[in-house]
Amino acid sequence: MSILLVSTTRDPGKWAKTLKEKNVSLDIQIYPDVERPDDVEFAISWKHPEGLYKDFPNLKVIASMGAGVNHILKDDNLPEDVKVTRIVDDQLTKDMSEFVLLQCLAVSRNLFIHLQDQSEKQWKPKSYQTPKKTSVGIMGYGVLGQEAGKVLKANGFEVYGYANSSKIVDGVQVYGADELDAFLNKTQILVCLLPVTSKTKGILDLQLFNKLKEDAYLINVARGEHLVEADLISAIDRGIIKGASLDVFQEEPLPEIHPFWNHPKIQITPHIASMTDPESVAKQLLENYEKMQNGETLMNEVDVEKGY
Repeated sequence: MSILLVSTTRDPGKWAKTLKEKNVSLDIQIYPDVERPDDVEFAISWKHPEGLYKDFPNLKVIASMGAGVNHILKDDNLPEDVKVTRIVDDQLTKDMSEFVLLQCLAVSRNLFIHLQDQSEKQWKPKSYQTPKKTSVGIMGYGVLGQEAGKVLKANGFEVYGYANSSKIVDGVQVYGADELDAFLNKTQILVCLLPVTSKTKGILDLQLFNKLKEDAYLINVARGEHLVEADLISAIDRGIIKGASLDVFQEEPLPEIHPFWNHPKIQITPHIASMTDPESVAKQLLENYEKMQNGETLMNEVDVEKGY
């Protein structure tokens, strides 16, 4: 029985070293140097080459290296009965909430505007908006969204959530799937933390941007597939929203010729809002490996049909 490590953007050697430190008896194979594909029953994966897993006849579980699983589920050639799990990690959640807070504070204090002024050697003092006068709407009010909401609220922001069903979570009003317009009408800074599903792909479009409050701003830390890129540029250039901070993109790394790079009102970070630390998540990965061997229910298993 073997564990397969696959990553096209992260160092799989570091993951192998960390896992071996926890259990020296592990049999680990690292893609592309796989000599015994029939032995692989458990894969730990991040952005694998599509179609790869059809070559592993005994594969039972694909564990994402991060909180997201779209990089796995978008592969149409996944084995039919394979189970997919995701990472749920306190440090990952904390990192994401801090990044969202950082972005929201930067927007409310006009930091991005002043950085642009600096590049043009312009001295333009501008009054800012305090958090208590700034509403933040979080699309996707699950584990990550709720922690971000808690941190934002603790720092004075007015917070709203959007999820499948309406509810109150830690004093935050969460709008349901049929209340999207009401949610958007309350939102000045829109934070996207949605999973990627057939319903959420392309949800960040011109029609949605038009329903936000005046001087709205977009922060996308979920997945690039949520955003209609041409609609974002159009919305900013037409003054429908005032700007965007993007950490995720339809194509990563973002191509050098992409118009986002040179747009003065779009801030880019290279998918670093939260990054999984192998040391922090090795224990849960190995627990799931043991559960698979024992035929037990896996932790953090994803509903493949729903996509989350």
